[in-house]
Amino acid sequence: MLQVCLNGALPRSASEHLPFTPAELAEAARAAVEAGAQDVHIHPKDLRDEDTLSPEHVGAAVEAVRAAVPGVPVGVTTGDWIDPSPQVRADLIRSWTVLPDHASVNWHEDGAELIAETLLDKGVGIEAGLFSGTEGTKRFLNWPQAHRVTRVLAEITDTDPATAPAAVEAALEELTGFDRPVLLHGEGDAAWVVLRIALARGLDTRIGLEDTLVLPDGEPATGSFELVRTAFTCGLPG
Repeated sequence: MLQVCLNGALPRSASEHLPFTPAELAEAARAAVEAGAQDVHIHPKDLRDEDTLSPEHVGAAVEAVRAAVPGVPVGVTTGDWIDPSPQVRADLIRSWTVLPDHASVNWHEDGAELIAETLLDKGVGIEAGLFSGTEGTKRFLNWPQAHRVTRVLAEITDTDPATAPAAVEAALEELTGFDRPVLLHGEGDAAWVVLRIALARGLDTRIGLEDTLVLPDGEPATGSFELVRTAFTCGLPG
């Protein structure tokens, strides 16, 4: 499975091709799915172009993307940069009236268990974000509900293409014996290196402007659709 991550927490200044509004997210999702993406991850934005969990903005973004790519799962972030208080974030999730199919929970962040349990109570699937180089994986595997997640995101934070493969090995070793699907991805300069490792191992992966703004040759991407299309030239089954 190839997931597209359309925008992330990046500012508009990072790329003219980043989508922010519901309409922009919908168009970017449509193009990426036409290029082959099978799942969509978005960061809904408020009127200041900042990540938000407010029901108004989450609902508008999810509805717009769903209308553009009917039948394709849509997920959102719950990261602690939105609000440092886990309780505030949990309360906002409880107020959602339009539910995404899944939401990512970063297990190195304070209150991850509360956020995850709130999502389960709402009937929203969980992507367990396990950042390399943190205690997130150990903490996640000790959570009694770990078996209920939709998938694990093995997130390689080492952006050096030379050393990221070792970080991949360490991250996957920590997950030995865990029976939920693993989506492996990298970021920055190591995004394409990690994507190729994921493909070689038969793992789910993702690509999009959240993870990298450039193609494998270093040229700026004109949108997430171009990154998705390029992923198929790296050996992704058509």
